[in-house]
Amino acid sequence: MLRLNNIEVIYLNVILTLKGVSMEVPEGKIVALLGANGAGKTTTLKAISGLLHTEEGEVTDGSIEFGGVRIDRKSPEEIVKMGIVQVMEGRRMFEHLTVEEDLRVGAYIRGDGAIKKDFDMVYSYFPRLKELRHATTGYLSGGERQMLVMGRAFMAKPKIMLLDEPSMGLSPVLVKEIFSIVERINAEEKTSILLVEQNAKVALNIAEYGYVMENGRVVMDGPAEKLRGNEDIKEFYLGLSKLGERRSYREVKHYKRRKRWLA
Repeated sequence: MLRLNNIEVIYLNVILTLKGVSMEVPEGKIVALLGANGAGKTTTLKAISGLLHTEEGEVTDGSIEFGGVRIDRKSPEEIVKMGIVQVMEGRRMFEHLTVEEDLRVGAYIRGDGAIKKDFDMVYSYFPRLKELRHATTGYLSGGERQMLVMGRAFMAKPKIMLLDEPSMGLSPVLVKEIFSIVERINAEEKTSILLVEQNAKVALNIAEYGYVMENGRVVMDGPAEKLRGNEDIKEFYLGLSKLGERRSYREVKHYKRRKRWLA
């Protein structure tokens, strides 16, 4: 469904951020994109959704295809209409609107008024939002905000959702709930998911395939089950050494990490 072919991204005509990134998201699948802060994960999502242009970024080499159609030269509006919707990190919303009004914004790009059944669908996945539908979004908790931005994206009828760090700042209980809903949406609606996460454990538990990024490059990829058993993933992302001892990611020097990734 979605294919990145050796893309390069440059900001401000100077800063090389992505360096030959290639990956695929098959139709109806969940794919995880892992990596530390600054690895290039969010830039990859913005390259797909067209939002690079709003930050003076540009895909300068390679191509991005969706359903066989090249999209890296299209506007964000055109890309959304094709069925690609990004849920951005930070849970951005219109804080002066009610929950239901904010959800309605997600359907605006569709240009049709047949959204009642979509409201019902969103409320079936997020019952808490139905209880809060008349509440002002600015007063929602972190978990409720994450439900809202995901629900708003769902209102656009996406074929693929780009989720950027949905677990950030949430309690373990809420993380489990959010990822359970992601699995349901994927299974029941056949919506493809590209999931950007630092929490490798939860991401690889629901994904079928994963990519690991570092310094703007994909340094490892494979089936999720294989990545879960990889010693480097265990040590650097799950915090477990070969002996089962917990270690801090920061304790491992950069050159050692690069050597292991590229071995």
